Amino acid sequence: MKKNTIVVIVTAVVLYLLATSASYLFFAKASPQIISAPIPVATTGTNGAVVFDNTLPKTEACPINGVLYSKQQEAWWQKHRPLGVMIENHVDARPQSGLSGADVIYEAVAEGGITRFLAVFYCQDTGQVGPVRSARTYYIDFMSEYGDSPLYAHVGGANQPGPADALGQLDTYGWTGYNDLNQFSIGFPTFWRDYGRLPNVATEHTMYSSVDKLLDFAKTNRKLTNVDENGKAWDTKFVPYAFTDDASTSQRGTSQSIHLEFWQSAGSDYFVDWTYNPKTNLYARANGGKPHIDKDTGKQLTAKNVVVLEMVEDNANDGYVADDHLLFENKGTGKAIIFKDGKRTNGTWEKDTRTSRTIVKDASGKQIQFDRGLIWFEVLPTDGVLTVK
Repeated sequence: MKKNTIVVIVTAVVLYLLATSASYLFFAKASPQIISAPIPVATTGTNGAVVFDNTLPKTEACPINGVLYSKQQEAWWQKHRPLGVMIENHVDARPQSGLSGADVIYEAVAEGGITRFLAVFYCQDTGQVGPVRSARTYYIDFMSEYGDSPLYAHVGGANQPGPADALGQLDTYGWTGYNDLNQFSIGFPTFWRDYGRLPNVATEHTMYSSVDKLLDFAKTNRKLTNVDENGKAWDTKFVPYAFTDDASTSQRGTSQSIHLEFWQSAGSDYFVDWTYNPKTNLYARANGGKPHIDKDTGKQLTAKNVVVLEMVEDNANDGYVADDHLLFENKGTGKAIIFKDGKRTNGTWEKDTRTSRTIVKDASGKQIQFDRGLIWFEVLPTDGVLTVK
């Protein structure tokens, strides 16, 4: 009896296990599987820039300027680190290439009242950039704000012994031959001269590169992607700004115009005007009384935020020709005027050290929340002209 009982029990257990397994297999095949759709691969356009699918949901915020992009685009930018490119603004260098694809732009006088741009690229691939020109010490300080070893592209730089020695500063910061992408030491094909792009201009206005080539050089030759060769991420200590959505139409200003004269003596070719459009919530840029156009897109440059940083401008007095080398007191604090949503906010800027983040606050001391979009910093000498209507 005991033996028969054991046989019955064992048989029942075996049958139960067989039934359970069969049931699992049946329902596993019958039930729909939840599978995450793969992120589609971005393509490359005719100008060499990466092209993203604009129909995909825009859910991922760019850490540089807060703009929402797709997971496809985020997957691209997460493979590299911020890239700053020195782009000139001499009359003969206009229209420039690539400014419309920057995430953040800094504009300050380089010499003789002529401004120059530090265009920061991270979340967008704008294709060609240029004309590329030389480094200045205060632009290096601004680029230092973008995490550990940000990429910095330029053609040579001020190297007169003294406080404006930009190339010496790059050595001091440990950038030379590493995250510093100096055309003098890199050359073709990462950089090239295009004499037909802006016909009948001096050779100094003909140097170009592209976001893709610069990022590829950094990856291949300097082992710098989103991490360095030791696996350290670029954004370990990066301090992002705070962002907010656009003000509703009813909360926007109806009109606003901003006029800047960095040096009155430089003449109207270098005066800047920003005109606000309440429908698009964008500021359209004019330079020298003409719409400022991106050569590759054919469209007028616009910004979502225009931030005027008033800083003391000094001559370096380093013995350079015509005493052209300049300095800006960009460490400490000063007056800031913020324009967004068609409104003006008076405040202050703070920068504790030459390499720390420039923090912008309103008059009450509260940090500014920028609208999601291009932030254009205008570094205006304290004796410059700002007119707002």
